[in-house]
Amino acid sequence: MSFKSGFISIVGRPNAGKSTLLNALLGEKISIISRKPQTTRNVIRGVKNIKDAQIVFLDTPGIHVGKGILNERMVREAMASLRDVDAVLYMIEVGDKVSSDDRFIIEGLKSAGDEAPPVLLGVNKVDRVPKEKLLPFIKEVSGLYPFKEVVPISALKGIGVDRLTGLIEALLPEGPQYFPEDISTDQPERFIAAEIVREKLFCLTHDEIPYSVAVLVERFNEGTTKAGAGLIEIDAVINVERESQKGIVIGKGGKLLKRVGSEARADIERLLGSKVFLKLFVRVSKDWTKSERTIEEFGY
Repeated sequence: MSFKSGFISIVGRPNAGKSTLLNALLGEKISIISRKPQTTRNVIRGVKNIKDAQIVFLDTPGIHVGKGILNERMVREAMASLRDVDAVLYMIEVGDKVSSDDRFIIEGLKSAGDEAPPVLLGVNKVDRVPKEKLLPFIKEVSGLYPFKEVVPISALKGIGVDRLTGLIEALLPEGPQYFPEDISTDQPERFIAAEIVREKLFCLTHDEIPYSVAVLVERFNEGTTKAGAGLIEIDAVINVERESQKGIVIGKGGKLLKRVGSEARADIERLLGSKVFLKLFVRVSKDWTKSERTIEEFGY
């Protein structure tokens, strides 16, 4: 039998469940999640190997009509992922009506014209609404674009995920195996470690703090280190925009920073399968979200 492979871009507005779905499709966590929108800032690639096929998923930042340099860059990167892929999985959250952000995305799909790849519609969070609300919503959104298939799913509970995988596999062209079978993502370990720290900050802080945070891993030492043989040493810097935010991230008596470090270390150890010595530092990078240069230095 011939081998099939391809790239599938997962797009949708912020908090539609794209990262949760990617983790469900892969059967492991490679993309960070939180209840807050705009958690994902970069395109994250996840690799799923099935019999005679390999699917490379692109988890993208939430597409929305946003303001500010960082938001504009995130949206541009997500929209760019619609090109040069074999199919698009458009995620939409069940609601009373189709949002303005979703209409903005659909217009982006239409703008590709005849060159647009096939688009699957994943209607997410179906476990939260009764059928009498679900069916009219599906009918409304289905009429806005010629979707290849419409699949009701719950990324959190795994409902419809297997069917979605089968539909995606059917769309794949013949192609090579792009990644070894034991690779679930092409992201470097230090990037994933930084993302895990940022996820904990998203979950444990409030208001503007999560959106003003950027995490950089400045040291990632494997093997024999000063702290002990076989231990991985990670130094991560949490960048915030203002001095007042630094105090909030550290917390009274350093309590919040210690909790972030403890929870992040546990997740990183599960991911790497090794003991980790994680040191966190907090630095003020004044108004970094408004600086093109600093945004690029931070990897966005």
